[in-house]
Amino acid sequence: MRRLVAAVAASLAVAAAPAHAQQTIKLTVSAGHPPAFLWVKLLDEVFIPEVDRRLAAAGKYRVEWTRAYGGTLAKLGAESVAIKDGVSDLGFVSTIFEAARFPLQNISYYAPFGSSEILVVTRITGDLQRQVPAMAEAWTKANLVYLGGAALDAYHVWSSFPIRSVDDIRGKKLSAPGPSANWIKGTGAVAVAGTLTTYYEDIKSGVSDGALTFATGAAAAKLVEVAPYVTLVNFGSMYAGGLAVNKKRFDALPPEVQRAFREAAAEYTIRFANEQTIRAAEALKQMQAVRAKVYALPPAERKRWADALPPIGKVWGAEMQAKGLPATEVLQGYMRLQREAGVDIVRDWAN
Repeated sequence: MRRLVAAVAASLAVAAAPAHAQQTIKLTVSAGHPPAFLWVKLLDEVFIPEVDRRLAAAGKYRVEWTRAYGGTLAKLGAESVAIKDGVSDLGFVSTIFEAARFPLQNISYYAPFGSSEILVVTRITGDLQRQVPAMAEAWTKANLVYLGGAALDAYHVWSSFPIRSVDDIRGKKLSAPGPSANWIKGTGAVAVAGTLTTYYEDIKSGVSDGALTFATGAAAAKLVEVAPYVTLVNFGSMYAGGLAVNKKRFDALPPEVQRAFREAAAEYTIRFANEQTIRAAEALKQMQAVRAKVYALPPAERKRWADALPPIGKVWGAEMQAKGLPATEVLQGYMRLQREAGVDIVRDWAN
């Protein structure tokens, strides 16, 4: 009788016990920018929930997330280092601010007047990273695994004076930092260094007469208050960076967790492109409703502008080649993939 009771008790205990004990994985996700920026905001609203949803469906693992945004752990311009060193486990790496570590990822800035579609530019850059080993190696050398990317909406010009042709910027000063300064070389305009945080005061004080930037950035900086003339030049969408995870940490994760990361990152990439596109259109509408005078530069003038520039793609390519990087291959691939995507090529920067 005692044996029977013991056997029944044992069977009840087994039935009451969970089939699999859920394992908790602790991870820290970081970004140099605050959540006000969409690429950070969607870490919380898309990537993390998508990972959680997939893992919950499987039931074996769950992630306990620690969020460290706004430069609290990973400083802007050193985001990859924080993840590489294990200060955080994963996060958004702004390759635009880490050109020394990711020089080839900045290809879009040396091939302007390309596609204005965010998802097209993001996918082309992702394709290049798979096709050109040196681009992928930039991530692995930094002890990172690339998961998905993001590009900024198309760049235009906000100015204190009207622009109806490329001739109108001759003798003017335009805030155009970093590689975007190349976009006004040969036009007679002068590039002025600055950032979104300085454009407003620079234009207001006369340090510059306008700025080259993107609609969502211009809206955040309230540029229309000092630069009411918005000229839709369409320098194209520009690749900004990507979501990456510490390679050693990623390699140690169970396969189904790795798969959840990759699938969630793919969803993040698409959602970012779609939402950023909507935000850019809404930003322009709101500016126009307030005081902006929006003018779309005619295709012929856009081509004149592009043709007035020096061969910035080939110059960049030669400089990178001298450093042992296959920039010419990347440039040629970028132009080829744009054509394959149906982009109207205004100027072939590879030739």
